[in-house]
Amino acid sequence: MKILVLCTGNSCRSQMAHGFLQSFDPRLKVCSAGTNHAVKVNSKAVEVMREIGIDISNHTPESVEKYLGEHWDYVITVCGGANESCPTFIGKVDHRLHIGFEDPSEATGTLEFINSEFRCIRDEIGKRFRKLYDEELKPQL
Repeated sequence: MKILVLCTGNSCRSQMAHGFLQSFDPRLKVCSAGTNHAVKVNSKAVEVMREIGIDISNHTPESVEKYLGEHWDYVITVCGGANESCPTFIGKVDHRLHIGFEDPSEATGTLEFINSEFRCIRDEIGKRFRKLYDEELKPQL
C-alpha cells in the first residue's frame, strides 16, 4: 500500500506522520512531501520522535512535484490552521484524507513550552494515525 503524507514545508507534521506510519507496518510504502518544502527536517521533530523510539533523522523534505506522476492508495494532508494552505494533489489517488494538526514549529515562548507543544502534536499525530492504521489501513493489507 502506497501512502503520501502532504504538508506545506514537509519538515515537521508530515515527517512525524511518515515516521509513525513506517513504524506501524513495514508493508506500508510511505513518503511525505510539501508544496514549499524546507531544506531539512525540523530538529525538534526529530528530537521528540526519537524520545519515543522513532528515528526520522534520515528523512529529507521533498517537493510534491516529485510524486505527481505516481499512483497512490492514500494521500493524506496534515495542515492544521484555517489560514494555512494545504497542498492539493493532482496525481492518481484512490483515497484522499485530511487529518489536520496545528504547526508546533510556530510555537513561541520558553524552550520548555516549545518542547511541550512538539510533544503534544507528536502524541496527537501518533494517536490519530494509529487509529487510521488500525481501522482502515491494516484491514486492507
